[in-house]
Amino acid sequence: MENQQTPQSAEGEAKVITLCGSTKFEAEFAEVNERLTLDGCVVISLGMFRLPDLPDYDWTADCSDLKGRLGAMHFQKIRMADEVYMVDPGGYVGESTRREIAYAESLGKPVRYLSRERLARTGDGPQE
Repeated sequence: MENQQTPQSAEGEAKVITLCGSTKFEAEFAEVNERLTLDGCVVISLGMFRLPDLPDYDWTADCSDLKGRLGAMHFQKIRMADEVYMVDPGGYVGESTRREIAYAESLGKPVRYLSRERLARTGDGPQE
């Protein structure tokens, strides 16, 4: 890896990349996070993939407030990034991820997609 050039931001520092996508793709998030980190990027990912099991806490009562707070925090992570990377195996993009894409694009952030990179590497496209 010594001869590889580390991706850099406009300021010459390591590129900051925020990962977005469905929490059901935890394994893919880990794979992308590891690859980008080894490439020399600072990676910002999801804070959790499932709700913690807290004794005597009713997540159903707090669900909408929690989703709102986590969504706002993820938008902040997008603002902090030089680039946004969509973890979208098979091209799956849910409603909240669509909002994140629109937000990133409204800020002028470049958006990359795991599914498109896999397609470019393998040449495997959707079968008709």
